[in-house]
Amino acid sequence: MISNARAARIEAETLALRALTFVIGDAQLGPRLLDVTGLDVATLRGRAGDPALLAATLAFLEAHEPSLIACSCALAVTPQTLLDARATLDPRARD
Repeated sequence: MISNARAARIEAETLALRALTFVIGDAQLGPRLLDVTGLDVATLRGRAGDPALLAATLAFLEAHEPSLIACSCALAVTPQTLLDARATLDPRARD
């Protein structure tokens, strides 16, 4: 049986991966994420499942409220759900 903590982490990773897909699919956000992170498309693709990259993607959205809201609307979740997912992936985000 999977623990509650593990289930929450899997849910957070899944949501963050959906958010990453949203960001990369956006003509303005995708290039900006690459600029901010210094990653190229190949590296981003290779690290897409990395919890640190997923948390960084959510932090990227959190830093720009209109982007956070657009993503939350596209994914049919609240902005707080995205912030909670980041906190699950990166406990330092709670501080």
